[in-house]
Amino acid sequence: MTEYDNVTVEQHGTTAVITINRPKALNALNSATLDDLAEALMEASTFDDLRALIITGAGAKAFVAGADISEMSGMTCIEAEDFALQGQEVFNGIENFPTPVIAAVNGFALGGGTELAMACDLILCSSNAVFGQPEVKLGVIPGFGGTQRLARLVGAMRAREIIFTGRNVPAAEAVQIGLALKVLPEGDSVLDAALALAGKIARVGPVAVRLAKRAINENADAALPTALAAERTLFAMCMSTEDQTEGMDAFLNKRKADFRGC
Repeated sequence: MTEYDNVTVEQHGTTAVITINRPKALNALNSATLDDLAEALMEASTFDDLRALIITGAGAKAFVAGADISEMSGMTCIEAEDFALQGQEVFNGIENFPTPVIAAVNGFALGGGTELAMACDLILCSSNAVFGQPEVKLGVIPGFGGTQRLARLVGAMRAREIIFTGRNVPAAEAVQIGLALKVLPEGDSVLDAALALAGKIARVGPVAVRLAKRAINENADAALPTALAAERTLFAMCMSTEDQTEGMDAFLNKRKADFRGC
């Protein structure tokens, strides 16, 4: 596997794990880290029989504490727009990654950390996780998709309140408002929980899971008739796969399906 300066990539069976690895900087995102993350995503996409991807942060203190303020502070308007575009493109790549992506949020996930987590399909968090979009406290706004994805997850009014005040959102509240899926009991490993969830995903039809992700993501903003038409097409595509034949035959013959992802 490729070695990167700011991230690590590992394969655990059918699951890939990408770890933001700048613990001394609380895994803050600078341009170099975003470049490494983009390359790590491309590498992970080539793993054999990949059925889920997990993104987490090194250490117990932070998932990603935000964008790197020391790099941002001296940017011109043009440089800032380029930096925002870089972050948005990387996070779009996560959102559109073929397999489900699970954020294993440990500790602080502020600013760019919340934005990174929201680009994932599912968010699990430790009991000490803290979310938030505190950019207004620095005189700027979220630039990696926060103003858009947060509103889509928790509703426009709640997103306005969180962004306008820049307040922190503790783990329990994040689950309550729909920003996270589940908070782990104190002492439980969020990475272990993410691996367990990835294992559940790996046991079902991988082609169907990928197409279900497409159906949800690609039609989130479409009118219902358009979205239903897209769903019909993707449903029909499943019927041409070996996974569909295997899954239905296994069901009818009361045996465990052996899905091959084709």
